[in-house]
Amino acid sequence: MAILALIPGLLAAYFAFYRSPQFAFIHVYLPALLLVPDYYRWVAPGLPDPTANQAAAMAIFLIFLARGSSGYRFSPFDLVIFGLAGVISYSEYRASGYSDAQNLMFTMLSSVVIPYVLAKSLVEPLGARVEFAKKIVMCLFVVAIVCLYEARFGVNPWQKLLGPFFSGQGLGWIITFRWGLARTAGPYGHAILAGIMMVAGYRIQRWLEWSGAWTQPRHPWFKWLPWPRLTEAQVYTLGMLGGALITLVKGPWLAGIVAGVVVFIGRMRNRWIGVGILLVFIFGICLPGFLWFLQWAGVGREGALTENQETAAYRLELVTNYMDIAKEEAVWGWGLIKWPKVPGQPSIDNYYLLLFLMHGVIAFTLFMTVLLGMSIRLMVHAMRRPNPQPLGSSLAFTLVGIYMVYIVSVATVYMGNQTVALLFLITGWAEGYLHAGREQTMGTTPAARAPTSPYRFRRILS
Repeated sequence: MAILALIPGLLAAYFAFYRSPQFAFIHVYLPALLLVPDYYRWVAPGLPDPTANQAAAMAIFLIFLARGSSGYRFSPFDLVIFGLAGVISYSEYRASGYSDAQNLMFTMLSSVVIPYVLAKSLVEPLGARVEFAKKIVMCLFVVAIVCLYEARFGVNPWQKLLGPFFSGQGLGWIITFRWGLARTAGPYGHAILAGIMMVAGYRIQRWLEWSGAWTQPRHPWFKWLPWPRLTEAQVYTLGMLGGALITLVKGPWLAGIVAGVVVFIGRMRNRWIGVGILLVFIFGICLPGFLWFLQWAGVGREGALTENQETAAYRLELVTNYMDIAKEEAVWGWGLIKWPKVPGQPSIDNYYLLLFLMHGVIAFTLFMTVLLGMSIRLMVHAMRRPNPQPLGSSLAFTLVGIYMVYIVSVATVYMGNQTVALLFLITGWAEGYLHAGREQTMGTTPAARAPTSPYRFRRILS
């Protein structure tokens, strides 16, 4: 029954062919990515094992190529993305051989390269910015609502519903608890991964709200009730905020605060004052806080007085204990699972260290180029442009905020499942935005749309 994972691929192929790749990308791929667990896949002997979203991505991409790659324009940053996928693939091939490495290679193609290329080509160039953002928010809103069941009963509804169709898969993803409450993971495997997804969705929703993208004065769900008198935008904002809170994850919460400070700059009339506030925040709060953290966590797990201090000490010890091991295979890394394990520290809760350990310094450098390089480019782009109206509608600051979510969060957890594809969707969106040459407000009409039919006709008048 695991072959059910291919259904989104079939739907994506149908709609990409008979409607357009853009339609299939937004209305099939995004729901498959955000609503279906990535740990369920179709296992085919001798072949890569696709998940639902990977099957959809491959189907859309093939038809996208056959149609002439409408909207795609090469840019130098593409080489960073292609290089990162290629280096990680080669690293695993070098460590394990093709038979063991093929699934990771396929993941690099279907969860890194293809989401990046499709988002870059089909969102900004074809005028789908708001539609794309709304689809992400609405899917995450559904996840947040369903997660209320998980928070209340401590049972993951996705595993309960889909688990019988994927026998033996996803069993390692269990519900964790904090403060006596279930930490909701939704379809993302772990609560921290769910927290990253929800905080990123919250930032996108706030941009939509500030930009006036939601036009209903009152949400239809509350139309006949005297209270609450919530607008459509407020409902989605509260849903995203609630979805992030019930994950009970401190790392993404902290990341959300940092992202909020960055986005605050875009809400100010004098953004240079905002930059000054950001610098004060970094050097006056973050840097002293980091130094205090090193001292606080440096007592070691044996000297920890609380559970939080013990967890922090564990993460600090990871860097100390694994750095020398990583340097032994510094260029290409040890591979996905072949790195030597330090007794008592089998879990590496720091993706930067884990990436360096698994795939070497080249992959690490390219990954940091994605996070920091794109953040800097977006900030420079935003600061060179006049304030858009209404305040807060600058997409650049929102995208930088999402990068801040990742930069902070993955220092506390590995980056896996849907968080990978979402990062490269955001990167493709950002790259398309930077090359669009305009702010493109809500009312902008795109110059060109993807063809809605698989057939192209030229009308000739004589």
